[in-house]
Amino acid sequence: MTIKKILVVDIDPAARESLSQLLRPYKFQVVTAADGQEAYDKFKEERPDLIILEAILPKIHGFELTERITSETKGRTPVIIVTGAYRGPQYRNEALTTFGASDYFEKPFDREKFINSVLNLLKEDSEIWLDLPSPDEVASFLFKKAGLAGKAKKP
Repeated sequence: MTIKKILVVDIDPAARESLSQLLRPYKFQVVTAADGQEAYDKFKEERPDLIILEAILPKIHGFELTERITSETKGRTPVIIVTGAYRGPQYRNEALTTFGASDYFEKPFDREKFINSVLNLLKEDSEIWLDLPSPDEVASFLFKKAGLAGKAKKP
């Protein structure tokens, strides 16, 4: 099992440390940055598996950074926005749909929901899909169970 790398980005050193402490029991490698440009540079250099960032960042805004990373990785590197500034469903919706964030939390946030989100986003696709049957195998099984084998019409 490879150790997952997480980039934590916040202008506030206490917030960076708090997030790092929250992730520490899970044995992640945590890399930090204090602004959007430093975060982007570390993203290019370190290739983290997940990025957690505050929306309000100097040099490159968190929403712009999220959009850039999501675009460059074609969504393969999830970004979680954790913000104390942008409150309300309109910001959450915009972050998730327009900028490509994988999740969105307002400070203060539910620590258990946050950790569950991090753990879910870091699961390997291959682990998730490894033991699942194909859609055709599922359809075939269901037709057999329903006594309809051989009667299904293909489009």
